[in-house]
Amino acid sequence: MWQPGNVEIKNIPTIHHSDRGLQYCSKEYESLSNNNNIRLIMTENGDPYENALAERMNRTIKEEFGMDRILKTKEQVKN
Repeated sequence: MWQPGNVEIKNIPTIHHSDRGLQYCSKEYESLSNNNNIRLIMTENGDPYENALAERMNRTIKEEFGMDRILKTKEQVKN
């Protein structure tokens, strides 16, 4: 997860564009962002096409690294 100090910001407005995932809608994340001058922008509710390019990239990465499989045992995770 992002933590203060990982990104150098010099009077440049920082924007985090995300979907409406629970982790991005939490009060804790909102507070962390506000305290670090990061503006949160979220997709419209129920509109997956608004974020289609990012969703496709996520799918490609999952497929490429085998993350689209369901792993049921610790041995499967290790391999």
